[in-house]
Amino acid sequence: MGILDFFINLLRDPRGFIAGWIIALGPVWVYSPLFLIVFVETGVVFFPFLPGDSLLFAAGVFSNPGIYADLGVDEGLNIAATLIVFYAAAILGNTSNYWIARFLGHRIIDSGKVKALTPERMAKLDGFFAKYGGLTIVITRFMPFFRTFAPFIAGTGHMNFGRFTLWNCIGGVAWVSLFVLVGYFFGGVPFVQDHFEVIVLGIVAVSVAPAIIGAVKTALDSRKKKAGESLSAEEKGRVEAQQRFKEAELQREYALRTKVEVEAAEREHLHEARESLKAGKRR
Repeated sequence: MGILDFFINLLRDPRGFIAGWIIALGPVWVYSPLFLIVFVETGVVFFPFLPGDSLLFAAGVFSNPGIYADLGVDEGLNIAATLIVFYAAAILGNTSNYWIARFLGHRIIDSGKVKALTPERMAKLDGFFAKYGGLTIVITRFMPFFRTFAPFIAGTGHMNFGRFTLWNCIGGVAWVSLFVLVGYFFGGVPFVQDHFEVIVLGIVAVSVAPAIIGAVKTALDSRKKKAGESLSAEEKGRVEAQQRFKEAELQREYALRTKVEVEAAEREHLHEARESLKAGKRR
């Protein structure tokens, strides 16, 4: 429960955590927890919920000398060091995730222990790889949960390591650069300072939005499919009922026709018997 509370609080106030780490660890060792959180989020398939986007943004804020002095911190982060540390964490994390999948991927999937690795997410990632190929590694960098699972799925057989490394580096640099530099350049805006927590949650919401939209779309498609199957079954039942009705009508018609034919044959036989009787009397 303590770990869960830690991550929830980190998600809500990454700025406060970074400030505390700078004060407690100093401006050099503060990079250690920053590296570790991003590495674990991208590198260990069991931790897809860590707040990577908001942490990058907050670290960018603390890398601007004109901002961190106003936050009660004497020394902040160095923008070049921040970028390099996060580049390394993102790229090495994905690489670790890839090799974990190479050796243990199918065993982990079959165990069902990673509840977040749902069949729907796996199917969506399979579709991404089929449609975009290696670009999937870049696209999913900006999608929480999926950025943790994409290198894992790639390692289970979708991509060779050389090709994966190329797209991994491109995606890692693009993801880190975007969020860190946005924090660096815009973190000092008064509106951002006054509504920092709301903006951080907004970043998370925007990042998660594609996954939510995909899940809603999948649910709606599944419901439509079930409704279509239900309608199809109902239509099939209606057609079968109509066929049974037609068969019953044909049988009834056949029975009536048979009855008429039998009656006609009996009348003809009776007529022949009478004519034979009359002929015998005349003799």
